[in-house]
Amino acid sequence: MYAVIRTGGKQYKVAKDTVLKVESLAGDVGSKLTIGEVLLIGGDSPKVGAPLVSGASVACEILEHGQGEKVIAFKKKRRKNTHRKRGHRQHFTKVKVLDITAG
Repeated sequence: MYAVIRTGGKQYKVAKDTVLKVESLAGDVGSKLTIGEVLLIGGDSPKVGAPLVSGASVACEILEHGQGEKVIAFKKKRRKNTHRKRGHRQHFTKVKVLDITAG
């Protein structure tokens, strides 16, 4: 059984014991959280939400908080002796899917 969830403005296809990096979520490392925005539940009898599957949820455990790789934003205007260089590291949360409930 698998599910498609939405968190942080992105969609992820998850199954039991899947480890994935999502946008930063609140909570301590080792704590459990429930994601209620389930768009689809697949398997033998799939359920498609409109837009969400009612009563469905995905239980997760927070494994780690961190920052991604540095992304450089470099802007330059030619012949004007003007440039700007900025770096950014996006925060993420690594979670492990424990259970998918169809509701």
